[in-house]
Amino acid sequence: MKKYVNEAVCSVDYAFRRIGGKYKGRILWYLNDQTIMRYGKLRKALTDITPKMLTQTLRELESDNLINRRVYHEVPPKVEYSLTETGAELIPFINYLRIWGDKQIEKEKMESIKC
Repeated sequence: MKKYVNEAVCSVDYAFRRIGGKYKGRILWYLNDQTIMRYGKLRKALTDITPKMLTQTLRELESDNLINRRVYHEVPPKVEYSLTETGAELIPFINYLRIWGDKQIEKEKMESIKC
């Protein structure tokens, strides 16, 4: 997280460096909705992500203390992901972005229908 503090030019830049990217917001949203998810369930929810990118994104979120990774030492291996307290603090903002996105999608649909 210090890497973002040193690179960010302001608090908005810091926030987007920390949660920016194509998948981070969606992963946080799914973990809020499901509370705990395993890798396979996240993979099914994010149909447009490669396994390599999902693993990389989960590692970044864990490194940034936004998600927890719990490993069960059993066969077959079992790993569960959940939000940290810091990650949960982002949910109201992600929800606001979801609402904004819904409105913009509807607006664009209406504009494309006009003759």
